[in-house]
Amino acid sequence: MLRIAYVCEFLLALLAISVVWGQVGGQDHLDLMPWYDKLVLTFALALVTVFGTIASVSREKAWNGTAIVCLAVAILIACAMGAVTYYYHVHEDEEPGTTNSATVAKGFRHVPQGQCT
Repeated sequence: MLRIAYVCEFLLALLAISVVWGQVGGQDHLDLMPWYDKLVLTFALALVTVFGTIASVSREKAWNGTAIVCLAVAILIACAMGAVTYYYHVHEDEEPGTTNSATVAKGFRHVPQGQCT
């Protein structure tokens, strides 16, 4: 029964990580990322989450050495997710010939109310 619970936790973690990453990092930045960046980081964080659960359940003390290592690795993966998101945030306008929301917003100038050009 525990294996089924761990599989369910892994699948739920995949969904939760994808949703939270899109909300926190911004969906526009995730859309600019290649699929393999999102896949590897999301899969790794979900896997470390399940390993941390296994380490906590299998020992007498919940906070044992393996669980703490899993927590540290999960924090490092979350920092890597933030770094990749920040990289694509900074470099979103560098592709030649593309138009995104940042480029369009820079093209508009402020027109006072009541004046049409």
